[in-house]
Amino acid sequence: MTERKPPGVSFESWVDKQIRESAERDACERLPGFGKPLPALDRPYDETWWIKDKMHREHLSFLPPGLVLRKEAEDALTAAADAPTEAALRRILTDINDRIRAALAAPQEGPPLGLVPYDIEEHALKWRQEHEG
Repeated sequence: MTERKPPGVSFESWVDKQIRESAERDACERLPGFGKPLPALDRPYDETWWIKDKMHREHLSFLPPGLVLRKEAEDALTAAADAPTEAALRRILTDINDRIRAALAAPQEGPPLGLVPYDIEEHALKWRQEHEG
């Protein structure tokens, strides 16, 4: 819509005219999502849908730092188990352990962290057993 609704024209007819003219210019086919079903059409209405959608599109999180670190620690453990080399496993676990230690040393907001640094030697032994046998 590039123009304002003229006075005296009903809103509905003005909108219909804008849609019809856009369709005649084939402008609708170039819109993202054209021909696809509306997302979340089958879900109950949520007043904050647009906030959640924007956060999802921009990969934002509104979790307390402790919960974010718990998730990152879980992901790091999975990545370490799937690491191509033992050195990669050690690097992944060392990085997350450093972050866990820093979090334990500082006051946390939100729920308790509930994490301790991973035993790198124990995980390296498991990795060797799975990859050598």
